[in-house]
Amino acid sequence: MTAGSHDLDRVGFDGVERRGLMFVLSSPSGAGKTTLSRLLIDRIPGLKMSVSATTRPMRPGEIDGRDYHFIGKAKFEQMVKGGELLEWATVFDNRYGTPRSPVEKALAAGQDVLFDIDWQGTQQLREKARADIVSVFILPPSAADLERRLHSRAQDSADVIRGRMNRASHEMSHWAEYDYIVINHDIDDAFAEVQSILKAERLKRERRTGLTTFVRELQRQLEK
Repeated sequence: MTAGSHDLDRVGFDGVERRGLMFVLSSPSGAGKTTLSRLLIDRIPGLKMSVSATTRPMRPGEIDGRDYHFIGKAKFEQMVKGGELLEWATVFDNRYGTPRSPVEKALAAGQDVLFDIDWQGTQQLREKARADIVSVFILPPSAADLERRLHSRAQDSADVIRGRMNRASHEMSHWAEYDYIVINHDIDDAFAEVQSILKAERLKRERRTGLTTFVRELQRQLEK
């Protein structure tokens, strides 16, 4: 990132300085949060993906440091004990967690951070930084559609897919803990809804730390 774009992130596109926010997307596996996350990163300036650490094996096409930080269980435990993770959870016998330092630096610089995490991680983030979090839960339009999407990915065995379907009901029971709910009938429509949420949340008064200075200067100009 260049110095100029960094300043733009801190100040915001309307010239008012603001603090960054944590934009959380959660969903049952296969409901679309990963696709939506990629679209947001590709199309929305000033948004940075939080790269989680995980103990699960790397999948075909994934790159260490881009998709996840792939680490061993001992290293993960060391990060937990050292307070180096904002949140962590166990999913399908694998552990996932968010490194603290890069997120805190981004928020202070006025940059937004996108999280692709489950309800457990969202709860932990909320406990630590409620004012900085905007959470969105993505729902599939039907159980049949969710199963179809899981099969179409061709990444998991039939047994794993059955396990994901069984887990989906439990994950969806946490929908009411989220700020916004988006039903993913169509990926383009879902993206437009999620994008609108982010744009509105960026304009919230309490996040725009430079508003007091801006308004005082405007008043000064008017009173000349």
